[in-house]
Amino acid sequence: MTTVRMMQADDVSAWDEFVVSHPEATFFHRAGWKTVLERAFSHRGHYLLAERNGEVTGVLPLARVRSRLFHDALISTPFCVYGGPVAADEAAREALIEAASAQARRLGVDYLELRERRPSRPDWAAKSLYVTFRRELAADHEANLKAVPRKQRAVIRKSLKAGLEARADGDLDAFYRVYSESLRNLGTPVFAKRYARMLLETFPEDTEILTVRRQGRPLSAVLSFYFRDEVLPYYGGGIPAARELKAYDLMYWDLMRRAVDRGIRVFDFGRSKRDTGSYAYKVHWGFEPQALHYEYDLVRLRQLPDLSPKNPKYERFIRLWQRLPLPLSRVLGPPLARSLG
Repeated sequence: MTTVRMMQADDVSAWDEFVVSHPEATFFHRAGWKTVLERAFSHRGHYLLAERNGEVTGVLPLARVRSRLFHDALISTPFCVYGGPVAADEAAREALIEAASAQARRLGVDYLELRERRPSRPDWAAKSLYVTFRRELAADHEANLKAVPRKQRAVIRKSLKAGLEARADGDLDAFYRVYSESLRNLGTPVFAKRYARMLLETFPEDTEILTVRRQGRPLSAVLSFYFRDEVLPYYGGGIPAARELKAYDLMYWDLMRRAVDRGIRVFDFGRSKRDTGSYAYKVHWGFEPQALHYEYDLVRLRQLPDLSPKNPKYERFIRLWQRLPLPLSRVLGPPLARSLG
């Protein structure tokens, strides 16, 4: 018989062993995210563990995001693009989902949200706003370059001759400077620097910051995650000059090249909204969009929440945020960003 309970401190090793061994699990299912979300954002984790005969048969990471601006939600997993139940069999999977629904009702949240690469509950409300981009890498750099469409391949070759330097230097300060400027220009509040620091401290062997500089000046930077044989360039940005100088193109190509050298075989280019600039950029690299399934158990709400920047309700806020002085955006951003999980 399958039982479901909350993960305890002495379950962390067994939890992570199950995650690493399960083909559907992702970096965002790792137990360390509970610590990060609780300490960086005060979002309490509700990590559900399924067992049978003393053996772990499934996991479902959840955290509660309580916001005065938006909603009160139980999400798998906030600040992560993937989540949902990972289980050895359907019995464990169903038990985890039922336990999550029951927990959402005990807490009295507005809704439960599962962010998945494959659907779990077709009877629930769902969104198809997001896609992800994943591709297998060859062991040969030239083969990977040839897999990129001709126009983007030419841009990459140009970036290699532009006098730029790409280094995995772990420079958190440089990363935060260019990333926060990039988000301000998009009209999006930036998270606090301590969140990025906690990611580096919690997953020291599996996180990396790569910075692209020109004459010593940081142009772009990306914080990436490594999981099994995958690399995920997760938080990337740059100053306005980065686009003109092809710093983004060198950054992602150098990351791809370095990942291959360390035995990585899957490049996960991450989540994008359909029909946006980042979506078009990844397609330009030759990546095919793959649907993501975000499913909702509506507890107190009667319709799906719409927190998308495309929502007309937020358009004026975005325009105002883009005009903020950069230092002020770094002060005002973190209290707002914690609600945007």
